[in-house]
Parts: sequence; C-alpha cells; structure tokens
Amino acid sequence: MSKNLTKREIVQKIYESTNYKHEVVTEIVQKTLDGIREGLTKGMNVELRNFGVFEIQVRKARVGRNPNRPETDVVIPRRAVVKFKAGKDMKTGLDKLDLDHF
Repeated sequence: MSKNLTKREIVQKIYESTNYKHEVVTEIVQKTLDGIREGLTKGMNVELRNFGVFEIQVRKARVGRNPNRPETDVVIPRRAVVKFKAGKDMKTGLDKLDLDHF
C-alpha cells in the first residue's frame, strides 16, 4: 500500500460515502483545490477550521553552493513558499501515529 493519498483516492472515498455522481465529486474537489491555490497565489493565507492554515512565507535571498563546482557561488533569489500549520484536530491525530512505521 502506498504512503501517499492521491486526489483520485479522495474523490473515490467521497463518492462511495455520498449519493453524488463521480463527475460531480471530482469537480467539487478540483474547485476546492483551485480555490485554495487562487487564494495562496494572491498572497492570502487559507484557513480551514479544524484542519489547518496554509500561510505564505517569504524566504530571503541567499548564496548557495553548487556541489559539482564548489568554487562557484549560486545566488538563490528571494521567493514565496507555502507553510502549513496543522489545526488542533490534526495535531491530536498526529499524536496518535505509530512512529515506528516510518
């Protein structure tokens, strides 16, 4: 069994637990993800109660090294990244994980 949960599997689980057509569930899941992406790309944080918060963080520019040519500096530009902060319910679930299976 894969350690990843895919969008397809999420759609399938919702489809099996509701009376909606598969196409409708797929469209709703995609529109939800599109809404999250649009908010983030506009610089907004996305808060999903009882789940968590997607936050925009700006990483400052820095100088890195190319391991193949260590004498050459590589400038890594300033950029925006997404950080996820788990909500209370998720933190509780993560505390119950069996860490020996990782």
